[in-house]
Amino acid sequence: MILSVSRRTDIPQYYSDWFFNRMKEGFLYVKNPMNSHQVSKIMLSPDLVDLVVFWTKNPAPMMRRIGELGEIPYYIQFTLTGYGRDIEPGLPDKHELIRIFRETAETAGRDRGTIRCFSMKDTRRSTISVRLKRLQKESAAVRIRWSSAFWTAMGRRNAT
Repeated sequence: MILSVSRRTDIPQYYSDWFFNRMKEGFLYVKNPMNSHQVSKIMLSPDLVDLVVFWTKNPAPMMRRIGELGEIPYYIQFTLTGYGRDIEPGLPDKHELIRIFRETAETAGRDRGTIRCFSMKDTRRSTISVRLKRLQKESAAVRIRWSSAFWTAMGRRNAT
């Protein structure tokens, strides 16, 4: 099973302690977003979880506990937008996020993640083209290319 953590909310940033406690307990409950009366129990034993995919704009809070996954492979979808703190006030500024990305790449390994750049909308304060130029400049500063991590992690898991 591939465990997607999480496209609905940023669990790595806001709820990483909850997630690792759930991993330790070996299960979690998930509500169906289309039917709140339908709740599924998901078992999280290492023999059932082939890969954990984290979706986040800030992986820093979870990285201090990432070793708790043990032998379970993981992959990080690090989302970077061109928005400033006026639109994303809960995030560190972009320079800090670039530093966090570099640190995460060093900790996790280059084959365990990718930067996703999206969510561009025109606002009163900034146009898409201005934010894209800023984002290209910031992304170029990273000089770390994570790629093929999903398939690499799956191949590593299936080889064992």
